[in-house]
Amino acid sequence: MPKPSASKAAAETGKTRRFISGVVEGFYGRPWTMEQRTELFQREQKWGLNTYLYAPKDDYKHRMYWRDLYSPEEAEKLVALITAAKKNGVDFIYAISPGLDITFSNPKEVATLKRKLDQVSGFGCSSFSLLFDDIETEMCPADKQAFSSFAHAQVAVTNEVFKHLGQPDTFLFCPTDYCAAFCTPNVSQSAYLHTVGENLLPGIDVLWTGPKVVSHHITVESIVEVSSVLKRAPVIWDNIHANDYDPQRIFMGPYKDRPTDLIPKLRGVLTNPNCEYYPNFVAIHTLATWCRSGGGQRDVEMSDDDDEAGSDPCYSPRRALTLALTDWLQEFLSTDQPGGPRPLNPTHLKKESSDEEPMQTDVGDPVYVPGSGDNPLFTAEPLTLDDLQLLSELFYLPYEHGSTARTMLTELDWLKAHREAVGEAETEMTAEWRSRAKCFDVMCVAVFTMFNRLSNAPNRSILYDLYNYICDIKSGVTLARAYVKQLGGQSRPSAQVMTDDPEPWGFRGGLSGEFQRMLPCHGNRDLFRHPPMTSVYSIRPFCPEDKTEIQKIHMEMQRGEAKAPAAALPALISDGLAGGQLCPSPSCGLVLEDERGVCGYALGLTDTTAAALNNQRALPGDFPSMVTMQLHPRVTDPAPARRMIGSLLSLMKTSGSRGVFCELRQGDRRMFDFYSKLGSFTTLKMAGLPQDVIAMGTSL
Repeated sequence: MPKPSASKAAAETGKTRRFISGVVEGFYGRPWTMEQRTELFQREQKWGLNTYLYAPKDDYKHRMYWRDLYSPEEAEKLVALITAAKKNGVDFIYAISPGLDITFSNPKEVATLKRKLDQVSGFGCSSFSLLFDDIETEMCPADKQAFSSFAHAQVAVTNEVFKHLGQPDTFLFCPTDYCAAFCTPNVSQSAYLHTVGENLLPGIDVLWTGPKVVSHHITVESIVEVSSVLKRAPVIWDNIHANDYDPQRIFMGPYKDRPTDLIPKLRGVLTNPNCEYYPNFVAIHTLATWCRSGGGQRDVEMSDDDDEAGSDPCYSPRRALTLALTDWLQEFLSTDQPGGPRPLNPTHLKKESSDEEPMQTDVGDPVYVPGSGDNPLFTAEPLTLDDLQLLSELFYLPYEHGSTARTMLTELDWLKAHREAVGEAETEMTAEWRSRAKCFDVMCVAVFTMFNRLSNAPNRSILYDLYNYICDIKSGVTLARAYVKQLGGQSRPSAQVMTDDPEPWGFRGGLSGEFQRMLPCHGNRDLFRHPPMTSVYSIRPFCPEDKTEIQKIHMEMQRGEAKAPAAALPALISDGLAGGQLCPSPSCGLVLEDERGVCGYALGLTDTTAAALNNQRALPGDFPSMVTMQLHPRVTDPAPARRMIGSLLSLMKTSGSRGVFCELRQGDRRMFDFYSKLGSFTTLKMAGLPQDVIAMGTSL
C-alpha cells in the first residue's frame, strides 16, 4: 500500500519546504568511509547544512549492480549511517543510478528498482533520488516501441517510483541533460527539458549543474531560464570543487561566482567536492557561509579593498575563505592518532592542572641534543594560517589560480622574457630583474616552508590526503627556482632543468601527457595564458555606447600615471576624446575587446584646429589630425595594439588626413615606448605644450 504523501501534506498545510543545502558524494573514485561520512554529518550540523546525497559512482550497488539488494552486513552499515545523519539533523538522500542498462518498458525492471528502494526505505531512509546522468542516450528497441523519447521513458519510471514510495517530501531527479551545454539546441528550446518540465510530477525536484558540467559562473538569469522550462526551481549539483576528472588537481578555494541572489530562485545547492575527504573542509565550510548569507542581511563590514567588493553585498569569498582556514587550522594541529609528531622541543610538555607528570612513552630514551659541531636538529615550525592561505592559493579553483600562484607565474614569465637584461652592464633593467628574482625566490621559499610545516602537522589523516599534491607543487617550484637562479648566474645550469634526458622524477607527464602534447590545442586551456595570445582579442568600430567603458580605462590609466591627485596631471587635448567631451571623427574610432569586455581604444580627430585653440596649442602644419590610444593593464600582448593603431591610421588617411600627432604625459612610459617602437612616430615640437607633455607624430 502506498505510503502517505509527505509533500502533498506539506502543500495542504501551506508549509514551506526547507532550502536543501549540503553535500553530494557523487564523484568517481574511492568512496568515503563510514567514519568520514559520520564526521561529515557532525560538520554539517555545526555549520548549518541539512542534506547529504548518497551517490558514490563507484559504489557498485549504487550504479553498476543497482539491481542487487544489500547484504546483511551492508545493510547494517547503511542503517548506522542513516541513523547518524538523523541524529545530526541531516536529511539522508539515497540515490540510485539505473540508467546504464535499465529497460524502461520492462515491468520486471521497474519492480526490481522499487524493491531495491523499498529495502533502503526499510533502513529508515525517507528521501530518495533517481540519477540518469552520464549514460548513453540511445534507447533499446523495446523502449523505442513503448516511448516516444528518452525523456518520456525516464519521466514515466521516475513518476511511478515516486508514487510507489508515497511521494516523499524530498525526491530528486537528475536528467541526462543536466547542464546548459548538453541541451539541444539550447535550454529554452530543449525538447528533452520541456518533456521533463511538463510531465515530471510537481513534487519531484530536478538537479542541475549550471551552464556547464563544471560551471565557472551561475547567474540568476540562467536559473530563471531553466526554471521556466522545468516549471520548478532546480537543485544545483555544484561541481566547482570536483576533481575526479583530473588526478593532478585539487581545489581548496572558496565557494564563489554564485551570487546570493540565486538562493530565493533555487530549491537548494549541493556541492560535489574533491574525491579526497579531508581537503573538502574549505569547500563545505564556505558553501555553508554562502547559504547563511542568503537571508538578506548585508555584509556591512566589507571593505573596498576586497577583491570582490561590490559584487555581492551579502557574501565575501575572501572573508569566507579566511573563516574556513582559521577553523581548519585547529584540525591540522590536533593529533588524529597515537604516535603523531613529537612536540618541537621538550619544553612544550607542560603540566596540566593536576600534579601528575605527563605520561612518558619513550622511557629511557633520552632526547637527542646536538653538540656544538653537529648538525642542528631539523624541526619544522608549527603550521600557520598564512601557510593554509598559501596552500589554498596554490590549489584554488578550476577556472582561476589564487593571487600568489598568479603572481609567481607572472614573475617567472617576466624573468624568463627579460633574461637578456642580466648579461648587460648594470642598468636600471638589470636592477629590476634582480629585484624581481629576489622576490620570486622569497615566494618559492614560502612554498617550501609551507610544505615542511604541513609535513610536520599532527593530524596525519589530512596530510595523507594532501601529500601527493604538495609534493608535486614543491617539485615544480623547485625546478622554477633553480632555473631563475641559473639565469641570474647564481648557480650552474641545473641538470633537472636543462638536460634533454631528465630523470623520471624530474618531469611530469606519463602517457596522458604525451597524448595531449601531440594535439594541436594542447595548453590553450592553461589558466595562465602565456602572451602573446592574439586570438583572444577582437577589434571593432567605436560606437557611442562604448563611452562609459572608455572613460573607465582612461581614468584608471590616469590614476596609474599620477603620483599626485588626477587634477595635478597636465591636460591633454586627447583627454576630451577619451573623456567623452569630444567625439571622434566619423569612422575614426576603434575598440579592442577580449573575453572580459572592452580593454582598449584608439580614437582619431581629423581636424584638431578648434580643440587645439581651446587648449592653447599651435598645431604643426603637417600634422592637423590627432589620435589617442590606451590599453587596459591586462593587455600584455602588443600585437593587437599595433593592429589597432595601424587600422586607425588607415582610416584617418582615407578620411583625408595627411599627418597625425598624439600627446603623451612623460609618466606614461608604456605608451611612449609603444609609439617609439612602431618606427613611424617621431618626437615633435609644438608651441604651447605643458611641461611634462611629449608630442609625437607621423605622416600618412
